[in-house]
Amino acid sequence: MTTEELYKELNYVNHSREKRLHYANLVIDNPDLIPKLLEILFMVDDKISCRAAWVFEFMCGEKLEASIPYLDQFTEHMHRVHLDPAVRPVAKVCEYLIKAYYSKANNKIKTSLLQKHKEKIVEACFDWMINDEKIAPKAYAMNTLFLLGNDVDWIHTELAMILERDFQMQSSGFKARARHILKKINTQKS
Repeated sequence: MTTEELYKELNYVNHSREKRLHYANLVIDNPDLIPKLLEILFMVDDKISCRAAWVFEFMCGEKLEASIPYLDQFTEHMHRVHLDPAVRPVAKVCEYLIKAYYSKANNKIKTSLLQKHKEKIVEACFDWMINDEKIAPKAYAMNTLFLLGNDVDWIHTELAMILERDFQMQSSGFKARARHILKKINTQKS
C-alpha cells in the first residue's frame, strides 16, 4: 500500500474503537505502513493527520514495540502536531512509552528509548502543560512528567509549579489529576 492509498484508507477511520483497532491491526500486520502512517500524522495542517494519530495511538496500545524503529522520527516531529484531535493521541503515545520505560517488566522500550527521545518528550509535555490544550493531553503529560521526574529532579519542581499556578483556572478533571500528581510529588519529597 502506498502512502496515497493509506491516506485514502484513513478517510474510513472514525471515533469508533472498532475502526481504530481495525486500522491499528492492519499497520501491525504490515509494519512497512508505519513510516507512511507517521508521514501522514506529521502532515500537521491536514485533518487526516488526526486519523493517522488515532491509528498510531491504537497501534502503540496494542504493540508498543512496533514503534521502536520510528522513535527518532516520532520524537523529532511530535512537537509540530497542533490540531486538538491529534495532540491527544500523540500525548498518549508519550505516556505509553514512558510507562513502558519505567515498568518493572522487561521490555525492549527500556533499551530503545534513548536520552534524546526522553528529552524531546519532556519538552513536548511541558509545552502541552503550559499551552492552551484540552485536559486529556495535559493529563497524559502530567503523568509522563511525573514518571520522568523520578530520574530528573528539576522536572518535579517545574511540574509542581505549573500545576499549582494553573490549578484555579482549570477544569475539575485537571484539578483531580493535579491533586493526585502533587500528592505523589510531595510524598516523594518527604
